[in-house]
Amino acid sequence: MKQDMIVILDLGSTENTTLARAIRDLGVYSEIHPHDITARELKELENVKGIILNGGENRVVDGQAIDVLPEIYGCGYPVAAIDHQAAQCETKLEALPDTNWLKEFLFNVCKAEPNWNMKNFVEDQVELVRRQVGDKKVLLALSGGVDSSVVAALLLKAIGQQLVCVHVNHGLMRKGESESVVSVFRDQLSANLVYVDATERFLGKLAGVADPEEKRKIIGSEFIRVFEEEARKQEGIDFLGQGTIYPDIIESGTKTAKMVKSHHNVGGLPEDMKFELVEPLKQLFKDEVRACGLELGLPDSMVFRQPFPGPGLGVRCLGAITRERLEAVREADAILREEFENAGLNKKVWQYFTIVPDFKSVGVKDNARCFEYPVIIRAVNTVDAMTATIEQVEWPVLLRITDRILKEVENVNRVCYDLSPKPTATIEWE
Repeated sequence: MKQDMIVILDLGSTENTTLARAIRDLGVYSEIHPHDITARELKELENVKGIILNGGENRVVDGQAIDVLPEIYGCGYPVAAIDHQAAQCETKLEALPDTNWLKEFLFNVCKAEPNWNMKNFVEDQVELVRRQVGDKKVLLALSGGVDSSVVAALLLKAIGQQLVCVHVNHGLMRKGESESVVSVFRDQLSANLVYVDATERFLGKLAGVADPEEKRKIIGSEFIRVFEEEARKQEGIDFLGQGTIYPDIIESGTKTAKMVKSHHNVGGLPEDMKFELVEPLKQLFKDEVRACGLELGLPDSMVFRQPFPGPGLGVRCLGAITRERLEAVREADAILREEFENAGLNKKVWQYFTIVPDFKSVGVKDNARCFEYPVIIRAVNTVDAMTATIEQVEWPVLLRITDRILKEVENVNRVCYDLSPKPTATIEWE
């Protein structure tokens, strides 16, 4: 590994990601690990230069204050503590460190080198993937979104034709999405791409399921089953590639952090899965994934493409999915994307999409009373997907979008704009 690392041990802080980003911003790689990591597990990490114990409001679990194992202090690494009373730490702070303190600890105490950059990251991951995979094949879940596209490019660089990309159309894709994926990856990038239309299979499994966590788990499990079936048609596939990124892991919860929501590629994987996972982006934040894509030579149009959740429109058609509402959210989303592009907002806004909830409201169409669904528009800006602000879209643009949705989308009589930032809201509704 070409990059020095600082390990953050989670002792109940809500500021772990802030600290990790601050360290990376200074050019040093950082990772967040559970408080009860063993000395052996710590030693297995490469190029560790120091440890920060990050305590906080969640440090007390079931009435007991959690702590690191005593053996950690004997590993030979410099140890600092934030808001954590550890007698064996040479450096103690009452709160999150300022940049000056952090520089002092990283560069003078730990002797870390500021060698965290995408060129080194890519080289490290290529080496690690080759070491992990050997001469076997990797089956990649390729949605065509930013994360899976960057993973595909990285794995192609690492193992070439040992990569088999599988694009599953689960019937929850945006309008024209699957056709675009096939065109870009099979025709332009010459990837070994398998296309699977599993629309009826997924919608059948999801029929009547309203709970968002259950929907995620069904979609995640069914994805694995489809991949297993495709793997049986190949030879030598022992690995499953995924576009898991750091916010997916963090939001799905750790031993000392509360779960925000499970992600289909983290919390929804079946226990009896027969693949070993290959997840080269799992320690990157969203902006770092994009930087990685640029380093790999992917075009801007792909790197800065609209984020799209793994469960697709399944978490934007709220509650139990119906074909009627699924079609409404798909058509409304297509209108929103077209109008944002016309207004130049597609290059300004990080993520924008529509939601159709599972309730109706009274309205008037053709001089008659109607009882139909609302469409909710959401447009947010963020750097790392951990926090988000609302885009203040100009009124004429919103009016034009509203007019088109009400005229062109069936079973809809109302359009709303979501003004909630993250926190307290998450970016998606489910």
